[in-house]
Amino acid sequence: MPTNFTVVPVNDEEGNSIKATGGDKPVSLNNIFRDEDKENNSDGSQSGDDVQRESHPFINSDHDIEQYDGKNMALFEEEMDRNPMVSSLLNKLANYTNLTQGVREHEEAEDGVRRVAIMVPQMGTFIGVYLPCLQNILGVILFLRLTWMVGTAGILGSLAIVSMCCICTLLTAISMSAIATNGVVPAGGSYYMISRSLGPEFGGAVGLCFYLGTTFAGSLYIIGTIEILLTYIVPTATLFEATSIESEGTAALNNMRVYGTCCLLLMALIVFVGVKYVNKLALVFLACVMLSILATYAGVIKSAIEPPEFTVCLLGNRSLKNDKFEVCAKTMTVDNQTLTTDLWKLFCNSEHLNATCDDYFDLNNVTEIPAIPGILSGVLKDNLWGDYGPAHTVLEKKNQDSVPAQDTSGDIHKPYVFNDIATYFTLLVGIYFPSVTGIMAGSNRSGDLRDAQRSIPIGTIMAIVTTSFLYISCVLFFGACIEGVVLRDKFGNSVKKNPVIGILAWPSPWVIVIGSFFSCCGAGLQSLTGAPRLLQAIARDGIVPFLQIFGHGKANGEPTWALLLTVGICEIGILIASLDAVAPILSTFFLMCYLFVNLACAVQTLLRTPNWRPRFKFYHWTLSFLGMSLCLSLMFISSWYYALVAMVIAGCIYKYIEYRGAEKEWGDGLRGLSLNAARFALTHLEESPPHTKNWRPQLLVLCKLDSQLSVKHPRLLSFTTQLKAGKGLTIVCSVLEGTYMTRGTDAKTGEQNLKAVMAAERTKGFSHVVVSSNLRDGFSLLIQSAGLGGMKHNAVLMAWPAGWKQARDSSARRNFIETVRETTEAQQALLVAKNIDHFPGTHERLKEGTIDVWWIVHDGGLLMLLPFLINQHKVWRKCKMRIFTVAQMDDNSIQMKKDLQMFLYQLRLDAVVEVVEMHDSDISAFTYEKTLVMEQRSQMLKQMQLSRTEREREAQLIHDRNTASHFTKEDKASTEKPDRVHMTWTKDKLINERNKQREGMVVKDMFNMKPEWENLNQSNVRRMHTAVKLNEVVVKKSQDSQLVLLNMPGPPKNKKGDENYMEFLEVLMEGLDRVLLVRGGGREVITIYS
Repeated sequence: MPTNFTVVPVNDEEGNSIKATGGDKPVSLNNIFRDEDKENNSDGSQSGDDVQRESHPFINSDHDIEQYDGKNMALFEEEMDRNPMVSSLLNKLANYTNLTQGVREHEEAEDGVRRVAIMVPQMGTFIGVYLPCLQNILGVILFLRLTWMVGTAGILGSLAIVSMCCICTLLTAISMSAIATNGVVPAGGSYYMISRSLGPEFGGAVGLCFYLGTTFAGSLYIIGTIEILLTYIVPTATLFEATSIESEGTAALNNMRVYGTCCLLLMALIVFVGVKYVNKLALVFLACVMLSILATYAGVIKSAIEPPEFTVCLLGNRSLKNDKFEVCAKTMTVDNQTLTTDLWKLFCNSEHLNATCDDYFDLNNVTEIPAIPGILSGVLKDNLWGDYGPAHTVLEKKNQDSVPAQDTSGDIHKPYVFNDIATYFTLLVGIYFPSVTGIMAGSNRSGDLRDAQRSIPIGTIMAIVTTSFLYISCVLFFGACIEGVVLRDKFGNSVKKNPVIGILAWPSPWVIVIGSFFSCCGAGLQSLTGAPRLLQAIARDGIVPFLQIFGHGKANGEPTWALLLTVGICEIGILIASLDAVAPILSTFFLMCYLFVNLACAVQTLLRTPNWRPRFKFYHWTLSFLGMSLCLSLMFISSWYYALVAMVIAGCIYKYIEYRGAEKEWGDGLRGLSLNAARFALTHLEESPPHTKNWRPQLLVLCKLDSQLSVKHPRLLSFTTQLKAGKGLTIVCSVLEGTYMTRGTDAKTGEQNLKAVMAAERTKGFSHVVVSSNLRDGFSLLIQSAGLGGMKHNAVLMAWPAGWKQARDSSARRNFIETVRETTEAQQALLVAKNIDHFPGTHERLKEGTIDVWWIVHDGGLLMLLPFLINQHKVWRKCKMRIFTVAQMDDNSIQMKKDLQMFLYQLRLDAVVEVVEMHDSDISAFTYEKTLVMEQRSQMLKQMQLSRTEREREAQLIHDRNTASHFTKEDKASTEKPDRVHMTWTKDKLINERNKQREGMVVKDMFNMKPEWENLNQSNVRRMHTAVKLNEVVVKKSQDSQLVLLNMPGPPKNKKGDENYMEFLEVLMEGLDRVLLVRGGGREVITIYS
C-alpha cells in the first residue's frame, strides 16, 4: 500500500490541523490510521467527544472534518494497512513498467551509472512485432533450399508442405495471441507464457527445449553462412582438398566445421562485446532479406519478357556440371577442323576422336536447354509432381529421351550432378519447417511495445500471412519459371556454381548471394543474442537448481555464463556440418514449444478459469487442439527419432523440476485441471464403498506438537511412510488448544513444521493443524470430518501416551480412551504404536529379525495385511513374518496350525505359523497383587479429582477421627460413614495412614481396599490374569523381534473402568520394545479371492 503520502498541517484560525497532527511535523497517513487512540488522546479538551466517537459506530463528520483528508474513509481505516484505497492502487498500476534488465541494460551509461529516468516503451505494431517476425521467419531455407524442395517434391508436394507448416504456425499464433492478451506479459516470450499457463514443470521443460531450438537455429544460420561463403563467394578458400571423388563429401564437411567454428567464435565475441550494435544492425539485415526477395520477384517478371541466358548442358537426359567446360558439345569445328571439347576429355581417355569413351557418352547426344524457360513457357506442368530418389543418383530431366548404358560403375567419376542425400517427403518437411519459425519474436519483445495486447496478435498474424503468401508465391513462381532438373540441383552445379534462386533474380545472382549471406549472419547473431537471455530468464526463475549459475553475468546483466553454454551447444550443431541434418533438430524443438503453447490455450479455455479473459477473441479450443495435433504430427513426420529424443529430454527435465526444483505457484492451468480431475474422481469415488480387494489403509495420523510447535514424535511419520510407501491417502493432523483468533499464527507455523518433517521423512500426504477449545474436541472433529468425499481416512494412527501415569491430571488417559471409542463408533481401524521413538527411521535398514503377529481375535484381517504392507518397504524388507495364535484347552492345536497355514497360502502371504497353547491355570498371587495395585491407583486418581473444598472438609474430618481418645463401637460406627468417601493426596499419605492402622488405631483403611484378595473386583482379576498370562507368552516368544503386532482389546462399555483399561494395556505390552496395537474397523480388509 502507499506509504509515501503525508498530511501537512495548514495554519487556520482554530488550529485544528496542528492539534490533530500533534505538532508542525508532517504525519504519515498510515500513522494516522494505525494510531487512532494516540490521536484521540492528543487533545484534552476534546476527550469527551473522543470517547463518544469511539463508542459510536460512525465518525461524525461535523467534528474536526479538516483533521485529515482520508477522514471520509474512516469506516475502513483499520483495513488500510492491508487493503489500499482504490486511488492508490490505480496510481501504482499507472506507474507500472514491465521492462526487465534485458530491455534497459544497453540504455545505461558506459561508466556503469544507471540512468534515473525510465524509458517508456514506444514501439508500435509495425516496428515492434511485424518486422521482427518477418526477419526471423524469412531466412536461410528460402535462399538455399526452397528451390531444391520445389524440384524434389514438385509444386503440389511443396504446396502441401508449406501449407501444413504455415497452418501450424498460424494456429499457434492464434493460441499465443490469446495467452499474450490475457494480462501483461513481461519480457520472456513463450517461456513466460507456457510456464505461467502450464506450471513450472512444463514451463521449465519446454523453455529449455525452446532454448535448445534457438541455439541450434544459430548453428543452422552459421552453417548457411559458411555454405554461401565456400560454395558461391570464395570456393577456392578451402582448407581440406579432396584427393578423390569419394572424399569430396568428407573434405567439404571438414571445411564447414573449421570455418563454422571460427565464425561462431567471432559472432560470440561480437555478442559479448558489442551486442548493442547487433540490435542496431537488425534493420540492415532485414533490408538485405527484403532486397533479395524483391530481386527474385523482379526476375520472375523479367522472365516473362526476356528469360535469362543461363543454360543447362544435358548428356542424354542427365544434367552435367558445367564449371569445367565452356562449350556444351562433344566436338566443335574450328577452321574446318573437328576438334574435341573439354567435355570430351571428361568422358574419354584422350582428346583424339578415336579415343575410348564412356558408353553412355557414346550412345547419347549432348543438348543445351535454358535453365529458366520463363513463366510463360509451360514448364509448370512438368514440375507439378515430385521426383524423389536415393542418394548418389544422377539428376535426369523428365520426358527426355536417352539410351541407357550397360555399365554404370564409372558414373561416380564423371561430371554428372548427383543427389547428395536420399530424398523423401518427410525429410523435406523437417528441412523446411525452420523457415516458418520465428513467430515468437513479437512476444519476446513484449516489454518494448507500447500496447502489447494489441500489437502482438495483429503483428504476428500479419507477419505469418505475409510470409505464407511469399512462400506459396515463391513455390509457384519457381515451379513455373525454372527447369525441373535445375530445381533439383541443390548447389547450382549445373549453372556454373550459382544459387538457383540467384539465376532467377534480377539484375544479378550476386544480389541473392550477398543478401542471403548478410541475412544468415544477422540471424546467427540474433540467435546468439536471444538464446542466452532465454536461458538466463529460466535460471533466474529458480525452477531448475543446476542452472542457477547461468542466471549471473556481467555487471550490466549481460548473460556471460549462459553465452558460453550457448556457444558450446551451438558448436555441436556446427560439428554436424550439414544444414539438412541440423534443420530437423531445431524443427523438433520448436514444434514441441508450439505444441505446448496450443495446449496451454486449450487447457485455459476448457477450464474456464475466472482469470482467463483474453482481449483477443478470435480463438477457440478446437483450433488449439488442431494446432497441437498438427505440431505433434509434424514432429514425427520430420524425424521420429529426434521427436523421441526431444520428448525424453523434456520428460527428464520435467521430472527433475518436479522432484528437485523450487515450488512455484504461478496460477497455472494444470492446477485447475488437477482440481477438475480430482473433483471428478471424488464424485465417482463417493458413489460406492471400496471393494475388499481395493482396501488399503487411508491413514489419519494424530501428531502432537510441543511448546515450540515442533513435531514431538517424528518417527511416527517415518512409520507412516514405511506403512504406506507413498500409496493411498495420508492426513497428518494436530490440535492446538485455544481459539483460532489468538492462535491462528501458531496453527500456520505448526502446519509448516508438519510439512517440513513430512518432507524430511518422505511422507506423501496432507497436513492440517486445527485450533480447538480442548484437545478432545479437536481430535473428535478430525476423526469425524477429515478427508473429502470418497477420499476419507479409514484408519487412525497415533502414539501410545507413555507418560499417562506420571501426568498430574487424567486428560491424556481420557483423550486416548475416547479416541479409541470414537474410532470404534466410526468403524475406523486404530493403530497405536508403543515406543514410537524406538522405531527405525526411513533411512535405516534392518538386516535381520522378525515381525511377529499375535492373532488373538479376528478383526477383519487387518492384522494380517499390515505386516505384509510393512514388509514391502526397504526398511523392513529383510524381516521375516511370523504369526502366532492362541489355542485353548478345547482346541486341536495341530489342526489349527494346518488350517492357518492353508489360510495364509490362500492369502498369498509368506509367514511362519506357530500355535501357542494357554492352559487354564490358577490365578497367581502376582496377578492379585497387580490387580490390587491397579485398584488402589484407581481410587487415588478418583480422589485426586475432588475439589479443594471437599479436600479441606474431608481432611478436617479425618483429623477429628484420629484425635479420638476412646475406642468404642459407637466410635467405630461413626467412622464408617466417612469411609464411603475414599480420598488421599499422595502415596506418602497412604503409607502413613496404613502405619497408623497397624499401630492399633481404630480408623480403618481409608480406601476401603482390604488386603484380602477375595474382596477385589473379580472381573478386574480375570482381565489382569489374561493380560499377565498373555504377556508372559508374548515376551517369551517375541522379546527379540523387531516389531510385535497385537490385537488391541476395546475399552469397557462402562466408563467407570477406564482407569483399569490403561493398566491392562500396560501389562499386556510390558517387556516389549516396539509394539503396534491394532484394532480393526469392523469390516473385512483382506480376501482369498482374486
